[in-house]
Amino acid sequence: MTCLATIEPYAAIGVTILLALSVAIGMLVVAHTIGPKRHGPVKDSSYESGMPILVDTQRRFHVRFYVVAMLFMLFDVEVVFLWPWATAFHYAATTGATIPLENGTQVGSGFLLAGMAVFFTLLLFALVYEWKKGAFEWD
Repeated sequence: MTCLATIEPYAAIGVTILLALSVAIGMLVVAHTIGPKRHGPVKDSSYESGMPILVDTQRRFHVRFYVVAMLFMLFDVEVVFLWPWATAFHYAATTGATIPLENGTQVGSGFLLAGMAVFFTLLLFALVYEWKKGAFEWD
């Protein structure tokens, strides 16, 4: 009985994964069975947004494209960290309760606000640093 109790919280995740897999496989099967069957050199050729390819696809891109992509990923992923913080901060600020940490200490909304201030200060310094280095300039 204890084995079933430890597996039960994960049942919803398993059902969701099975549902997603069955929908994906179902879409592939339906597309294969009722999809168009005509093939030819024009139909099977590569295209980009409906336009014919004019240049070689193996050309080199300037490193600035990759730097901007990395910076976007960095600052975009940082936003993901805001969601759990905002939830915990809202709970602590509206109820006046403290949030227990893993080591047993309790923190209130002031500590959470100070921690996020440090986090945003580091992000601001990183943004200013990249700006001064010219990462956002397109010559």
